[in-house]
Amino acid sequence: MTAREMTALHTREVFHLLTHRFDEAFQYAHGLHRTQTRKGTPTPYISHLMTVAALVIEHGGDEDQAIAALLHDAAEDQGGVERLNEIRKKFGNTVAAIVSDCTDAWTEPKLAWRSRKEAYLAALPTKPIKSLLVSLADKTHNAEAILFDYRALGDRLWKRFNGGADGTRWYYNAVAEVFAKAMPGRLSDRLSRSVAAFSV
Repeated sequence: MTAREMTALHTREVFHLLTHRFDEAFQYAHGLHRTQTRKGTPTPYISHLMTVAALVIEHGGDEDQAIAALLHDAAEDQGGVERLNEIRKKFGNTVAAIVSDCTDAWTEPKLAWRSRKEAYLAALPTKPIKSLLVSLADKTHNAEAILFDYRALGDRLWKRFNGGADGTRWYYNAVAEVFAKAMPGRLSDRLSRSVAAFSV
């Protein structure tokens, strides 16, 4: 499916029934991330995964994409390649491929922040549309969460982030630019608006 075809989905009602696979993926994701919270907050990490999955579903994603949304951080945060192989066994090759495309670090300790982000940005335009939707939903929720907290905390917020104020703004502006070209539509517009609001 091309970016234009995916964008067309945004303009009409698309409904995908979710099966027991999604239920199993939710329980699996919650188990993996149960002790994690959102960066700098007491909010359980599962809230982010739920929101990303909701955005994927609301913007035309299928069940594999919704499952991958729940699991998009599992390999990066909870076990690397071994975790990805387990995801492949449980949920199939398509889900595993999307999770892999959303992962920018496979080992602990992670590589330097700027190097990881530059590599992710360089590869992003080449990713399949199915993976791009999940990544876009992830970045959109992250940007909206950053904006929400920025409005409350001001510049104190940036100490949470490895890139600081300048690095975080650089990264999200670059991400928004890629998605505006690769997946034009309502969701990439949401991302761009949030990024612009915390970049002033």
